[in-house]
Amino acid sequence: MVWWLIFAVFLYFACAALIIAEVFVPSGGLISICALACLAGGVAIFFHHSVITGWIGIGIAAIMIPAVLIFAYRIFPKTRFGKSVTLTPPERRQGDAIPDTNKLKELLGAEGVVLTPLRPVGMCDFSGQRVECVAEGGYLDKGKKVKVINVESTQVKVRIIEES
Repeated sequence: MVWWLIFAVFLYFACAALIIAEVFVPSGGLISICALACLAGGVAIFFHHSVITGWIGIGIAAIMIPAVLIFAYRIFPKTRFGKSVTLTPPERRQGDAIPDTNKLKELLGAEGVVLTPLRPVGMCDFSGQRVECVAEGGYLDKGKKVKVINVESTQVKVRIIEES
């Protein structure tokens, strides 16, 4: 009977390993199904031993699964694969954004240049000040001249200036 309990504990460890593998390997949920099968097998063996052991097994599973998922998702971005599939945050320099809404309201009517493509959000330069802006009509290419047409809270809306 002790060997069955050891096998149930092994199934729990296999379940944890499969949950971690599911985070790193795109399988369409196939690995998750195997993890659930291992978990169900372990729980069944624990309940077959005794009801108390079964409920203890369920309690352990209730703690183990979220802990393993949190561990896997915390370590994922630090792996080589995780770095290759996750987006890096934009590089911000001092002066990139103006948190003061009064200074943003002063930009109303100001003309500037698009620094990064506006899709519809991107960075624009207004006399040396980099500001995150929203394009009025969707996509704007880098280098286009724009004019601030509206400022609401911290959102600056710009419109392309038609060159004549």
